[in-house]
Amino acid sequence: MLRMARDFLLALLLAGAAGCATTNGDRRDPAEGFNRAMFSFNDGFDEAIGKPVATAYRNALPSPVRSAVRNFFANIADLWIGANNLLQGKPADTVTDWARFAFNSSIGIFGLIDVASDIELEKHDEDFGQTFGRWGVSDGAYLVWPFLGSSNLRDSAGLIFDMGLDPVLQHEPVRVRNAMTILRATGKRADLLDASRILEEAALDKYVFQRDAYLQRRRSLIYDGLGARHLARSARRIAVVNQAAVRLLEQPATSAASTGG
Repeated sequence: MLRMARDFLLALLLAGAAGCATTNGDRRDPAEGFNRAMFSFNDGFDEAIGKPVATAYRNALPSPVRSAVRNFFANIADLWIGANNLLQGKPADTVTDWARFAFNSSIGIFGLIDVASDIELEKHDEDFGQTFGRWGVSDGAYLVWPFLGSSNLRDSAGLIFDMGLDPVLQHEPVRVRNAMTILRATGKRADLLDASRILEEAALDKYVFQRDAYLQRRRSLIYDGLGARHLARSARRIAVVNQAAVRLLEQPATSAASTGG
């Protein structure tokens, strides 16, 4: 994991150097030259390999089999989703995530069947990038990584932990790990085939469309769709209510002291 973190941080520095030599009108994207090059590489790879393999996967396997594959990997993810919810101060969501894992791993036959959703245990989507965001770490520069796609400085740091703690990427033996990694990636790409077709038909500049969509979605995920201002207002209201409650509790004691005097 340390070696992976070192290599990743080196890539961050190279991206930063590329960004220093690039100018553009969007302050969120100082490394646009580097990012567009990586976007073009990823798009070319997807056209040549990713999309054809995903299409063949979808055509070859019936929907129930693809759902079982999707459920299996989603079940594994619930473990660290629950841990991230706990780190974000959402223990109720953590209980739900780990309950999902328990039900799906047992009754759902190692996660192949999503029985947790059938009993209305909500599925969450959390990672270490979101956790850092909840802790107040800013987005940083927008980045595009080869094969991994859209990210930013904060989410890239979170990705080091996501990958280092991913049970699939840490599985042994290596041949099984590689097969599981390819299967998971192929399944995810197959699920996005229709969305990518809409993107190609609708977007004048696919790079800008994907960048803006990514940044907006990440912000929504970090604040659970509520928005930072909404959460700040809620926190202030809670603080005001707590202060009022403290004053109300102190009043009887103050009155009793005055009467006794």
